[in-house]
Amino acid sequence: MGAECKYEVAQVAYVKLALHALKHPAAAVNGLLVGRLLDGAASPAAVVSVADAVPLSHHPHHLPLLPTLELALTLVEDHFAAQGLAVVGYYHANTRRDDADLPPVAKRVGDHVFRNFPRAAVLLLDNKKLEEAVKGKSREPVVQLYTRDSSKSWRQAGSDGSSQLTLKEPSTNMVLADHVTTKKWQQVVDFDDHLDDISKDWLNPGLLA
Repeated sequence: MGAECKYEVAQVAYVKLALHALKHPAAAVNGLLVGRLLDGAASPAAVVSVADAVPLSHHPHHLPLLPTLELALTLVEDHFAAQGLAVVGYYHANTRRDDADLPPVAKRVGDHVFRNFPRAAVLLLDNKKLEEAVKGKSREPVVQLYTRDSSKSWRQAGSDGSSQLTLKEPSTNMVLADHVTTKKWQQVVDFDDHLDDISKDWLNPGLLA
């Protein structure tokens, strides 16, 4: 077997998914990860670069509905294809602070993404770590990495995923804390919001400008 695949998360993607979770603290939230597989010539391990995140829902019971998911995937793929990007994964935040289990809906959506991108990642937000990060007390990633193994099961990468998951910019948690101070999370628009009011842009242009 070759070296394990590594996952590098850009600041834009990481901050956006965290702000999405912070906007809906009483709900589970989720979204898609957009990126590309980097040329592995410089490294023995393949690297998936997660460039952006697209917030999908704060009503996750919507997501198992295949037409809703298919519509979102089609729109996201069509928009980002021009930039050479594709859907490479999915993120999820559970409702409860102490819930660190990957729920069935995350596994189902991950399986769906996996069919088109076999190195798909599922990122599960750690609500306790998120609390520490927004207070400026931690530089650790606030997400746990899950990948699909040969038995078609989603497993957490390593003890905490840290060996395979890195933040592209080391100061990302500091930037996240700054955005929380200015209440940027209030401006996050997800796909649910767009379906309720099509004037709201699910691409969130200018959110982190």
